[in-house]
Amino acid sequence: MLADGREIRSSVVSSQIALHAVHGGVVPELAARAHLEGLATVVDAALAPVPGGWDAIDAIAVTRGPGLAGCLIVGTMYATGAAIARGLPIVGVSHLAGHVYSAWLADPDLEPPYLALLVSGGHTECVVLREHGVAERLAATRDDAAGEAFDKVARLLGLEYPGGPAIQRVAPSGDPRRFPLPRTRLKGAFSFSGLKTAVRYLVRDLGPAALDENGVPADPQVVADLAASFQVAAVDQLVAGLEVAADRTGATTVAVVGGVAANRALRDAVGARFRGLRVVIPPFDLCTDNAAMIAAAGWQRLRVHGPDAPGFDVDPSLAECA
Repeated sequence: MLADGREIRSSVVSSQIALHAVHGGVVPELAARAHLEGLATVVDAALAPVPGGWDAIDAIAVTRGPGLAGCLIVGTMYATGAAIARGLPIVGVSHLAGHVYSAWLADPDLEPPYLALLVSGGHTECVVLREHGVAERLAATRDDAAGEAFDKVARLLGLEYPGGPAIQRVAPSGDPRRFPLPRTRLKGAFSFSGLKTAVRYLVRDLGPAALDENGVPADPQVVADLAASFQVAAVDQLVAGLEVAADRTGATTVAVVGGVAANRALRDAVGARFRGLRVVIPPFDLCTDNAAMIAAAGWQRLRVHGPDAPGFDVDPSLAECA
């Protein structure tokens, strides 16, 4: 729950990592069922510390896309039912806009325009928020998102899901120069499929004797070296893409948002590369998916565009960023 769009009064996150970890990635059907089973409990927990509970709520914001259709439907149906029952305005929000607004939520002095590198499991793009309600996508991935590449490379190395924290955990003990990896440069776009495939070939070329029964490197040092080499290459691609966007827009403020923004190597690299500019990176709990960022984006959307009519459709491919 937010007050005045920016003050976090309550924020509760229910993680499904343990549910999906045994499968090495998100299983859509399981995700939707877990949403259905846990949503009411999470909402009750979020309202518990708020004086007045539901009576203190003035409007409802809910993610309408992009994302898994089943999960989006569960969320919007619950939110729509609550809005109708309580007579409250409702607004459908883009998940991407939520991430862009996580920076605005984290820094009380931040206002548009600002340039955001949005990097998560499903998205990698540069977005400029020109003013509240007006955003422009400057670059997007043509294939794998950076977070997806982290997950897939972690699987190649025999590391646990999610891959980002797993690679970050082992990379510091590795040599990032041992395995040279490509840095894909595309005009107005990102690409991580080539980097992921290069790691796959490196693992294959180690030979059967160097792999365990699961086909992953048996030597922990090799795993660490591969993880370090991959992380450096991935971060370099992200920072280079952000630099191009910053030069193109003349940005004086850059933000890094999304789940991969929790990566320490990326945070350090952005801080070093953009020294002299204003750099905003939300705290870890606002980088990963959370309802507070959706509420912040929803507050601005409601202010600029007004409420949506209950019964709006979800859009698993929604591309809006504001």
